[in-house]
Amino acid sequence: MTLHPVLVAGRWRAADASSEFRARDPRTGDAVGDTYPTSRWSDVDEALDAAAAAARALRAASPDVVADFLEGYADRIEARAGEICALAGQETALPTETRLAGIELPRTTGQLRKAAAAARAGDWAQATIDTAAGIRSVLEPIGPVVVFGPNNFPLAFGSASGGDFAAAVAAGNPVIAKAHPLHPGTTRLLAEEAHSAAESAGLPPGAVQLLYDVDHAEGERLVADPRVGAVAFTGSRSGGLALKRAADAAGTPIYLELGAVNPTFVLPGALAERGAAIAGELAGSCLLGTGQFCTNPGLVLTVAGDRAEALVEGVADAFRSAPAGTLFSGSGRDGLARAVAALRTAGAESVVGGGPEDGTHAVHQNTLLRVDGAAFLERHAALQEEAFGNAMLVVVAADEDELVRSASLLEASLTGCIVSAHDGGDDALYGRVQAELRPRVGRLLDDKMPTGVAVSPAMHHGGPFPAAGHPGFTAVGVPGALRRFAGLACYDNVRPHRLPPLLADANPRGAWRSVDGEYTKDPIASDTLETNR
Repeated sequence: MTLHPVLVAGRWRAADASSEFRARDPRTGDAVGDTYPTSRWSDVDEALDAAAAAARALRAASPDVVADFLEGYADRIEARAGEICALAGQETALPTETRLAGIELPRTTGQLRKAAAAARAGDWAQATIDTAAGIRSVLEPIGPVVVFGPNNFPLAFGSASGGDFAAAVAAGNPVIAKAHPLHPGTTRLLAEEAHSAAESAGLPPGAVQLLYDVDHAEGERLVADPRVGAVAFTGSRSGGLALKRAADAAGTPIYLELGAVNPTFVLPGALAERGAAIAGELAGSCLLGTGQFCTNPGLVLTVAGDRAEALVEGVADAFRSAPAGTLFSGSGRDGLARAVAALRTAGAESVVGGGPEDGTHAVHQNTLLRVDGAAFLERHAALQEEAFGNAMLVVVAADEDELVRSASLLEASLTGCIVSAHDGGDDALYGRVQAELRPRVGRLLDDKMPTGVAVSPAMHHGGPFPAAGHPGFTAVGVPGALRRFAGLACYDNVRPHRLPPLLADANPRGAWRSVDGEYTKDPIASDTLETNR
């Protein structure tokens, strides 16, 4: 059986493997395709050397070359879309046509093209010029970026294709992609096209590299290596925090997206107006993709009463009638079962479901739990255990004050939603809840379910720690996502011919710049310099 090579230093070569593994079809548990290597440190070390050399070469490269690569890569993905989506569907059990080909692949190529446009324009780099002081600054590439991809978005968040990859490259950095072991074949197909596109565009060897797997100790050693400029990780809290400890100890910037319970508050006036519709929206959002979204509404909070009971029963009916989807792996099913059990131990009661489906590899019952507000206040930490999958906990507070106190005890999340009455009847309570919720979430939503993350310049897909690694940075949205992979470079009294193009008087790229406090695309006139001398 074929052991696939790794992509290191501009070539596909045999890995120095400590072990081998295969992907498995989540629907059956059967092995899929060929085998892939878990690399020893020698592979990692060579990749780091190649990435460091590529970083030096990319600093001298035109942004147009980087943009050409990103655009060419997007074209190549589209040309191979059928094969990529078919294998991704087999490795993840995600619907091939409706999810992978219809949504995720177009999003992936769209991100790459948006990143290319940002690289060409240069606005993302926030060039700032003080002509009087003779000081100029700009964001510049930070160096080799290691991207750890997640299990739930093999294309749009993939280590060799997703938003972190696109942002890191657009900012002028080489990438070492660490594939997720649940979909190595999909990542390989994407990396093949990335490698071809890099060669066609003239990127240096080592600009795009792929390792399928490393053990935990080598992963921690990798993120702490001084040749690494930054790290991006999307995945489990335990894995991400272990990498963060290693990176922090070495001073390596690390950007984490670790998931959350994403609290959703349903206020009394909204229940009176449209309770049945809200129940359907909650159920649909929670069960979308078998609940395997980092923005899945896993925690719902409302105020006790007949309408709250109707809400719970409405969600329960929807959970009962919907088929239980397939999770990404048997280990994912077991992890969800453990989380549900922990919530029940903390006092939550089962309304629907509660355990794995008998005789299945990766299927867990659609699970709805509930708990009263007093119990949540008493055991709020344990009752905020993330149940990653098709599960939801409803907290029924005794009154509005208890609801607000519950909001004050929430952990950080990527999103928070407040569903309120359209007639303004909930406005006073909305204000109280929002005051507690706003500082605890990256994205606040009104009257809208949180699943789905638009690729918008205004998007913030992140939040306070530990939902994410840093509250000031987003994993989605151009140009914001690029700025994670850059350092601020200051030029003081540097001669004009030695300045980088974005800081040159002529502004050859026509980028937006802050010149003496005013944003402009205009070149700096000689009389401005004379006046300020």
